[in-house]
Amino acid sequence: MLAAVLHGIKDLRVDELPVPGLEPGKVLVRVRRGGICGSDVHYFEEGRFGSFAVTAPFVLGHEVTGEVVALADGVSQPALGERVVVNPSRQCGQCDYCRSGRGNLCRNVRMLGSASTKPPTHGGFSEYLLVGADQCFPVPPQIDDGVGAMIEPFAVALHALKRAGSVVGKPVIVTGGGPIGLLTVIVARACGATTIAVSDPVAERRQMALQVGADSAFDPTEASFKEQVTALTGDGFEVLFEASGAAPALRQAFEVVRRGGTLVQIGVYSAPEVSVPVNQLLVRELQVIGSFRYGPVWEEAIRLVASGRVNLQPLISRVLPLNQAPAALALACAKAGVVKVQLDLL
Repeated sequence: MLAAVLHGIKDLRVDELPVPGLEPGKVLVRVRRGGICGSDVHYFEEGRFGSFAVTAPFVLGHEVTGEVVALADGVSQPALGERVVVNPSRQCGQCDYCRSGRGNLCRNVRMLGSASTKPPTHGGFSEYLLVGADQCFPVPPQIDDGVGAMIEPFAVALHALKRAGSVVGKPVIVTGGGPIGLLTVIVARACGATTIAVSDPVAERRQMALQVGADSAFDPTEASFKEQVTALTGDGFEVLFEASGAAPALRQAFEVVRRGGTLVQIGVYSAPEVSVPVNQLLVRELQVIGSFRYGPVWEEAIRLVASGRVNLQPLISRVLPLNQAPAALALACAKAGVVKVQLDLL
């Protein structure tokens, strides 16, 4: 089979690899579509994602839709020939975090296309992918392959929303207008937020935010930024989702969240430490909440998309074949004029 293998910084090759053999409890998926994530971009550009450094060549990708083509003995679901989206995060299922429903915090989790393990775990930018049967979620026919590959990042946004609690009737701001930020706008709108704003220095991203459901879009580098926030909300936003992974955005977040408000951190930072005005947590009784990957939200995410309450199609900017994977990664890195770049593996 062919696969997009990262050999080093900006060294992505389409290599021929053996098709993986079946293992107990697993299924073989013929990958149909894969989305390029921010983590893929970081691995490609920097050789690391946050604290996860690349230690050996590995297949990138974890946002995938595919078709089940083989089942291990004893596996009956998903069905042979069924089209599925794949949860790339495989937890141990035995630790205290898994048993309490917080498998995203599992100490022994393995993530497709990730350097969080040594050696790195191969991902989904390959023609065939071996995964646990429990990692596969059937998708209805109204969800096409491209939108199916958007379910994984949408699950990230949906989990972040749940970490914040209800946003019904609340003013919300999202800092960072990349794919996760835009998906957070979409889910906040579907779940009842009143006023939704986006903060991003890139004009194209601000425009896209307005197109997918934001009411306002601010340039955080403008001198009048805080005055614009005050004019819109009075005392600031009740909930802020920090999706940029940029230190200036996190520091500025403390200036636009109202007293008693909630800040949910989604973006991952390259620097191991970022300074914040911690006294503001005390005197304004702010809540700062981390949101890591996703909890058990996959079926809900699929239902929301299938129902038509959310539309993820506008975020898919370009689709390139697998043999053009290096060009696709370069396009995703450039960010100009694109939100989500995907690979067609059929």
